[in-house]
Amino acid sequence: MLTTQLTINTLILFIGLLGVYLNFRNLFLALLGIELMLLSINLNFSLYSIYLNDIIGQLFSIFILTVAASEAAIGLAILIIIFFKTKNIITNEILKAKG
Repeated sequence: MLTTQLTINTLILFIGLLGVYLNFRNLFLALLGIELMLLSINLNFSLYSIYLNDIIGQLFSIFILTVAASEAAIGLAILIIIFFKTKNIITNEILKAKG
């Protein structure tokens, strides 16, 4: 039971990592990959918290959820501002822009 859930969490982590690595040109998809990685970490903390009968893992999970929510809100706000200024969200062109 524990190994299957850990395997699923590892697959979610690698899907998020591949999402960031392969879709680095699109900033929105990179943010989605980061969110997948954070959710995988939350699942691991919760899983071990239940397995070890300890509440600290669930507290860390709640802390990571708040950080992920603020990261998503700030990232999407920056993404909207960049889109209104440059009319695209391709990372390579954003990095070339000056000013």
